[in-house]
Amino acid sequence: MSATPEIEPHVIDRATFAALARARGGARAVTQLRAGQLSKRALMVVALYRKAAAGASDAEGVDAVYRALAELSRRDPYAYRNVMLHPYLDEGLARALVVLERGEPADLAWLDRLVADPYGDPWPRVRAECDGHVLELRIADSGPFRDAHGHALADPLAPDGVSRWQEALGAAWEVLVRRHPWHAEAVAACLTTLVPLRPNFDGTAVSSAARRAYGAVAASFTDDATLLALTLVHEFLHVQLGALIDMVPLHGPPTDRRYHAPWRPDPRPAGALLQGTYAHLGVADFWRAELAAGTGGERARREYDAWHAHTRDAAHTLLGSGELLCEGALFVTGMRDALQEMAVRP
Repeated sequence: MSATPEIEPHVIDRATFAALARARGGARAVTQLRAGQLSKRALMVVALYRKAAAGASDAEGVDAVYRALAELSRRDPYAYRNVMLHPYLDEGLARALVVLERGEPADLAWLDRLVADPYGDPWPRVRAECDGHVLELRIADSGPFRDAHGHALADPLAPDGVSRWQEALGAAWEVLVRRHPWHAEAVAACLTTLVPLRPNFDGTAVSSAARRAYGAVAASFTDDATLLALTLVHEFLHVQLGALIDMVPLHGPPTDRRYHAPWRPDPRPAGALLQGTYAHLGVADFWRAELAAGTGGERARREYDAWHAHTRDAAHTLLGSGELLCEGALFVTGMRDALQEMAVRP
């Protein structure tokens, strides 16, 4: 790693792009998107270094962190990769760049600690296994930048709290592996971290994916295995689409125009509508598979019918918005085609 690295272009091949549009990218797509995230974060570190070198406050501190990270990349590439794929590195670097842009010193103590001990995060780990397929997640119940998820964070977990998550995730993983294997493969390949949230005031579940937290999802606790499995799929798809947009812009710059989102009372900009539509493609797909498996009963029928209709209408709105770029139109057309194929009820 140097101040002027040679950056090779990343390419999402046509087959993978088409599979992603149908929420069927699998581990192959995750591998390509993760490579893009590594390069993005390396460029952000270089931007931080150059900003400090150009006379920003705390140039000496930034330089020291940069050199330590460069040394780690030479000495232990696996540890360097672990640091660069920390789910909140992107968010932390973005905030530091904003602070430096204001001419203020950036607090990089969090990055110092991460580079000094790349395997030393304090988060408990849970492991779920079903039919030889494994899901391993860190339960991020402490640490900076988790507020990026935009919801109230749960308190740090007691040992019995970790055990409850272990049991709940084990049950949810069984649902995914046995009834949604295509989603299970991608979720296991991408997700590394789960942030516990407080539920809504009325006790209903809440979940989130943050735009700058690749590999992480956030959720309130539930012991409903089907709901937790669905949550993992829904939020993973938000993470996946964000990583794709980092590499392949799908819509133009933000505008003042707003569009009806069938699942919300407030109209949404095109980018937010695209995110919601893609995640809900996964929701419709999930409930269709539940119906095909003969599970879920009337709940599955009701949820499938509602989310298929909502997602179909939102895709139609996006295609008529005029805000999609060429690749975005291809992507949403692929989503629409997947919905049409789904329309034959199981």
